[in-house]
Amino acid sequence: MIDFKQIEAFIWVAELGGFSAAAEKLNTTQPSISQRIASFERELSTRVFDRGARGIKLTDKGHELLPHAQRLLDQRNEMLHVAQSTSVIQGTFHLGVAETLVHTWLPLLIEQLYLQYPALNIEIHVDTSQVLKEKLLNYQLDLAFFVGKETDNNTEYMPIGEYALAWVASPNLKLPKRQLRMSDLGVYPVITYPVGSLPYRIVTHILRDAKVPSPRIYGSASLSTIIHMTSRGMGVSLLAKVLVEDLLSQGKLRLLDVDQPLPALEFYAHWLKSPDSHAARTVARLAQHIAEDFTY
Repeated sequence: MIDFKQIEAFIWVAELGGFSAAAEKLNTTQPSISQRIASFERELSTRVFDRGARGIKLTDKGHELLPHAQRLLDQRNEMLHVAQSTSVIQGTFHLGVAETLVHTWLPLLIEQLYLQYPALNIEIHVDTSQVLKEKLLNYQLDLAFFVGKETDNNTEYMPIGEYALAWVASPNLKLPKRQLRMSDLGVYPVITYPVGSLPYRIVTHILRDAKVPSPRIYGSASLSTIIHMTSRGMGVSLLAKVLVEDLLSQGKLRLLDVDQPLPALEFYAHWLKSPDSHAARTVARLAQHIAEDFTY
């Protein structure tokens, strides 16, 4: 059975180019390193080093196996670090959040993080999904919650809930009570999320398909601005329904029945692949559980 001593010997012989150097690094003897490598090769039924007069070098199979061995050792070291730490997660943690989540379950997440990981100092960055994605890929965030799962091969992600989009307007606009067409809405400005966001793209697409002449779209990165402008009767709005539940129940906004199906805003937690990603993965899992409970 392969053990971590064999894996360590394999990595350090490959890294340092010799058994003696690896033995010194691992504080053992050269015969011990030779024995570990021999046992390692027997277990794998393949040679990982070529021995010659000029020294040793990795075989082709050895080159193929080396990154796998390094990942196993990194995971072992990460597990030991977590086990030995008095607080599993600590230090400064940069969390990026789309504003929709600030108005839903983010306060519950922050409360739980404070209770479970008191040594964790959270810095919250609220921005659009597009900006959060850029900040994550530029190593400015440890974890980011935003719409969509497309980033690149250097990231990992998990779903953390979705919210239905809805058309809403002030009762003062006196829109008909029947099912509405986009041509009915197109006579007013449409107020929604900023340029580049999924709702903005939806609005642009359906107004164009409805052949609305000279459509007016007001995009804003501030949800409070969108809601305030809509409540004042400055136009109709497309946004996450959960954000205006109270205003709908109070009669300050009304839900519009529009003959266009709408996708949901699907939120994902994203973090960079790294041996140090344990904290990001842990916070993402906690967010996923809280979002599920909040939805119900």
